Amino acid sequence: MADWGWVTYTVLEVLIAVACCLGNVLVVCAVAVGIQDCLREPTFCFLVSLAVADFLVGAAAVPLAVLLDGWVSLTSHQCLFLSCVVLVLTEASVLSLLAIAIDRYLRLHMPFRYKTIVTQRRTLLAMSICWIFSFLLGFTPLLGWHNLSVVGYYSTNTSSTLSSSSQCTFLSVVSLPFMVYFNFLGCIMAPLLVMTFLYIIIFWNLHKSLKNSCPQARASLLREKRLACSLALVLTLFACCWIPLHLMNCLLLFCGPRAVTQGTLYTGILLSHANSAVNPVVYAFRIPKIQKAYSQIWKHLTLKLNCLTRNKSIRQSITSH
Repeated sequence: MADWGWVTYTVLEVLIAVACCLGNVLVVCAVAVGIQDCLREPTFCFLVSLAVADFLVGAAAVPLAVLLDGWVSLTSHQCLFLSCVVLVLTEASVLSLLAIAIDRYLRLHMPFRYKTIVTQRRTLLAMSICWIFSFLLGFTPLLGWHNLSVVGYYSTNTSSTLSSSSQCTFLSVVSLPFMVYFNFLGCIMAPLLVMTFLYIIIFWNLHKSLKNSCPQARASLLREKRLACSLALVLTLFACCWIPLHLMNCLLLFCGPRAVTQGTLYTGILLSHANSAVNPVVYAFRIPKIQKAYSQIWKHLTLKLNCLTRNKSIRQSITSH
């Protein structure tokens, strides 16, 4: 990639990282502070889990993506470990989305038993399991499915400079068969297919319920449908942002390194990272409770800023006299 290309890519990554961090901190604040009662609702707990994963994409995954592009010299195992961190955060997002889909399915299919089955304790346990599995699946390359033994990359000769320190890139240490067969097909596509199936059932049942519902129940069902549409949109955006990059990995594996240009690959990486910055915007426009909490936080911040400005002007007038 030309020098201007590197600069453009890095600047865009920085902007995405800032947007991820600010937007998802706002989501966590909105749920934890603005609408505290919602922390008792499993869906919003899982949304916080997704927001934490998206925040970490901006705080850790994006900086690592830039560093793991030949900018730093690391030992082979350091490079592999940092590459796995990126995989952990991707998997945390997928499993949080899966937990949200299962929660909405249970709420619709077991409306009378839902509150006794999906307790706050079980919700927290499910969130913990999601993150534990994310770490186990993300760090799988450390167990041996990697490129460190490939001849010509990290030499086993201790006198070689490559064995101790080398330019660190993601695909130089994480194997393409792992990325395609295990990560893409097993850890991303399989959960996405399950979620798609669950949302099809959810919308089909909501459609039937709305047809046969009385006016009193209709308002509640419409709210449920709106929330389901918003969460399905989050899932669709995730798929649209991540699948292109994984399809490029498939092309690289089956057709060789010339199948995907460097510029196209970097576009795919930017698109996958941008997904974490888009989610807070979706929440703001599509979920009324979070929208209301955003406005409350904004009003509180503007009130504080006005107070600080007023106090500063008072102090200045006192000192001038």
